[in-house]
Amino acid sequence: MTTDKADQAGAPLVRPRLSLAELLAAKGTAPIRSLDDLAADTFQSDEELEEFLAFTYAERHREIA
Repeated sequence: MTTDKADQAGAPLVRPRLSLAELLAAKGTAPIRSLDDLAADTFQSDEELEEFLAFTYAERHREIA
């Protein structure tokens, strides 16, 4: 019996079940060992950070007002 792609369109995709360790290894991830691993220099200055926080606060509260 042959099936065409139209017959398979509604069928759920079956994926192999992998362990957490296998998934992490496939992505090449490493455990977080300290908070320094999460640090990022996203903003060039404290002023830029303050502008971003003010904008984010205003946008989040715009719909409320």
